[in-house]
Amino acid sequence: MLTVENLQVSYGSIRALHGISLSVPQGSIVTLIGANGAGKSTTLRALSGLVKAFAGTVTYDGKDITRLAPNKIVAEGLCHVPEGRMVFANLTVRENLKMGAYLQHDRKWIAHQTDYVFGLFPRLKERENQSAGTLSGGEQQMLAIGRALLSKPKFLMLDEPSLGIAPLLVKTIFERIVEINREQGLTVLLVEQNANLALDVSSYGYVLESGKILIEGPSKDLKANPEVQAAYLGC
Repeated sequence: MLTVENLQVSYGSIRALHGISLSVPQGSIVTLIGANGAGKSTTLRALSGLVKAFAGTVTYDGKDITRLAPNKIVAEGLCHVPEGRMVFANLTVRENLKMGAYLQHDRKWIAHQTDYVFGLFPRLKERENQSAGTLSGGEQQMLAIGRALLSKPKFLMLDEPSLGIAPLLVKTIFERIVEINREQGLTVLLVEQNANLALDVSSYGYVLESGKILIEGPSKDLKANPEVQAAYLGC
């Protein structure tokens, strides 16, 4: 569903991505793991059009989206849940979800999908009229994912969904990611520092280091790889 070939990105004179290539099959969960500064978040930002690549191509659902504007990419069904959640702090939970549906016009579908999100994350239903800025980090992450689901995505990119969240809520969020993939048929590209967790829920993984793909393979093989174990799994 997504193919990236020789993607190169720079911030001024600093090269962030050195020609990475990867693919994400439709209906799969694929993960990018690596240390801080490896280029994981930059990869997602380039795929969603937030930073411009100076070389390489991004093909999504059969279309070249390399130079497409971010709003056009969202309209194609590719949605990015950024690191840090980025909810609208002064808006309520329900208002945040409505913001996710700004491109949608089918009120019946919006109502049904909102109910689906509240079923997926009951805490959001309990707090639907509460300002998003007063939620815990885990609840804000649930809201960020829920808001993305209201955009009617076909492909979901998640950037560090476990960052700064209590362990119990991390478990819940990752269970819901698998549920979303299974029930709504969403393809997922997951960036995550918790490599053990990321490899447990994904079918295939890429290890980034200094803007380059160091190793790739089925997730179960990466978990068994001594280099990956030593560098990222604490073994």
